[in-house]
Amino acid sequence: MNGGGEAEERSLWEEAVMAASLFAVDPVGLGGIAVASKYGPVRDSWMDFLRSIVPGWAPFRKLPLYAADERLFGGLDLAATLARGKPVAERGLLAEMDRGFLVIPSAERMESGLASRLGLVIDAGAVHVEREAASLMHPARFGVIALDESEAGDDETPPAALLERLGFRIDLTDVTWRDVGLSDTTLEEIEAAQARLRSVVVPDNIIAGLVSAAVSFGIQTLRAPVFAVRAARASAALAGRDEANEEDAGLAAMFVLAPRATRMPEPMEDQAPPEPPPPEPQDDKDEEGKGGGESGENETAPDDDKALTDMIIAAAAAAMPKEMLVKAAAKPFRVPPSAPMGKAGAERTNAARGRPAGVRRGMPKPGSPLSLLETLRAAAPWQKIRKSMLDKAMLDKAVGPRGRLDKIEVRSDDFRIKRLKARSQTATIFAVDASGSAAMQRLAETKGAVELLLAECYIRRDQVALVAFRGTRAQILLPPTRSLTRAKKSLAALAGGGGTPLASGIDAAGALALNIRRRGISPLVVFLTDGKANIAADGKPGRERAQNDANTAGRRLRAEGIATILVDTSPRPQVQAEKLAQEMAARYVPMPYANAAAISKAAKMAAKG
Repeated sequence: MNGGGEAEERSLWEEAVMAASLFAVDPVGLGGIAVASKYGPVRDSWMDFLRSIVPGWAPFRKLPLYAADERLFGGLDLAATLARGKPVAERGLLAEMDRGFLVIPSAERMESGLASRLGLVIDAGAVHVEREAASLMHPARFGVIALDESEAGDDETPPAALLERLGFRIDLTDVTWRDVGLSDTTLEEIEAAQARLRSVVVPDNIIAGLVSAAVSFGIQTLRAPVFAVRAARASAALAGRDEANEEDAGLAAMFVLAPRATRMPEPMEDQAPPEPPPPEPQDDKDEEGKGGGESGENETAPDDDKALTDMIIAAAAAAMPKEMLVKAAAKPFRVPPSAPMGKAGAERTNAARGRPAGVRRGMPKPGSPLSLLETLRAAAPWQKIRKSMLDKAMLDKAVGPRGRLDKIEVRSDDFRIKRLKARSQTATIFAVDASGSAAMQRLAETKGAVELLLAECYIRRDQVALVAFRGTRAQILLPPTRSLTRAKKSLAALAGGGGTPLASGIDAAGALALNIRRRGISPLVVFLTDGKANIAADGKPGRERAQNDANTAGRRLRAEGIATILVDTSPRPQVQAEKLAQEMAARYVPMPYANAAAISKAAKMAAKG
């Protein structure tokens, strides 16, 4: 942990330990740390180390993901309110976590709404709740440890509203038990660094270098350079320095900037530096008055700043995993901004069954059950007022011998009903180009890809449908079904040949998707075509007219807001297919290799969004 000199080569475990140490120095300023790791001894060892370097008095608790808002943010203490006859506020879990550490297990399953509300608390450093005649304002400054247990390639990831507010991100997936070692960082060193933290200065050139590196890596959020500066300050404080240096900036870039990179920066060495302007002639008097020595020093400052920025970028690039480098350097899938994402079923609120999604005011009825506890919470603050409005006769009947209110008066305005949320079913519609051009090129591979996708849908218990277009029209070979056997038989019987009525195929798939959506099922359309049409919507040949009809049909599909994927099955990406994907707001997946598994994998990745 000693500062100065060249940065040592660290293992993944040592980097994770260093990240934990810096986070312990400034947990509130750094927001938190996201840990990608499955449950196991490696993660337990990392958590044990983190707990060993934080004070014993600091709260260290887990966040129950499905706890009620009153338990998390605070609300009305029902028992105390009924006993005293006036509203009594209750502190929530987040207020109890002030100056502590909040552990979020299975952060990938956190709901986006809860993540947004938690983010507001992190930003404000306090819980501010006004509800049910209670006004709450409690400090809530804590660091977050978000445990991401998702598998590689899963569509479940921690909400962006949470990750945005966590300074560090580490990955323990590739760390084995043999890599786990001891660390010489102690609680005394962390406490000394915390005492020194406020006096640590980050020079302007370090701040400018971190900001320039963030821009070079395509990081658009302003929080990233702020976290990087705070990380550099924590690194200097831990090393016993009063001023951050280049090594601290490199650590900050490694832990903060590298995980957020969306692109690889332009090679600095390939960019020729601008030639300096020719010196202006000056007389001896000006040279003596202005001092030539100082101007010479200023001329080298831009080179020093450029070298510092290059070093920070190199440190961040060295920390990026190889697959992340390939992903950042490669051209991503082209997705229009308004393209709907295919999910495993859209969420429906006010469902008859499902997970709790809060309460709302309303009268109980079938499908909207009464929330007794919330109804009592709503009625409790008004009991004293309602009691005073009772006449003497009714008051004598309602109050027992000790003057205690035996009955709670509940009115219709107090009724709270439960809101339930459940995912709707999903139906995947495969629209396959079975024309002569497709049969000559990749119809066999396309069939293989559809079979793989059918198996995936069967595992998720999704419905599947099959639409084929060839000759002069499109045909629904298989209506929505969960039978994998029927789907495979229909696919095997699909023969290729004839023209490409692409517009008819789009219209048929769109009509089927609308019919499915009317039944409360979320449709997803997967087109497998090269995008070249030669049969118009009326069944007559003509390439130009057929292509225009296909684009028009794509715009109609886009207007319906149906999630769509277009897999370009041609040997090389086609302009027509990409343009058609833009017209229908579909995720465009060019497939340069004729491989069924590759088509299946790309389509699944695109569907997960």
